[in-house]
Amino acid sequence: MTRNNESAEDYLEAILMLSQQKGLVRSIDIAHQMNYTKPSVSRAMSLLRERGHIVMDKDGWITLTDTGRAIAERIYERHRLLTQWLTQLGVSPQVAAEDACRLEHDLSDETFQRMKEHIAASKQP
Repeated sequence: MTRNNESAEDYLEAILMLSQQKGLVRSIDIAHQMNYTKPSVSRAMSLLRERGHIVMDKDGWITLTDTGRAIAERIYERHRLLTQWLTQLGVSPQVAAEDACRLEHDLSDETFQRMKEHIAASKQP
């Protein structure tokens, strides 16, 4: 995984989370959420548009495409599961969320699937 792809995944995840919270998302919302500058977000949105992951209407509202949503949902699922699992292990919520953000990009699909299965099995009585 390249840092470029990680960054794109972080942006897509932020767009998904913001759209779930607010409904409609603009670049300024992403800048505030991620604590990035508006020019950095604008450049990233341009790259995500070129890759076909988002569309932006004439008023600046951002919508995930089907491919962008699929990537965002995959990363967000990983983030939620890893954060929850790390917290259950006794890691503080803030550190768990930060570590999950790093781990979510680097785990193979196979490893993540096995982790999901293991966590689900350990919850059964």
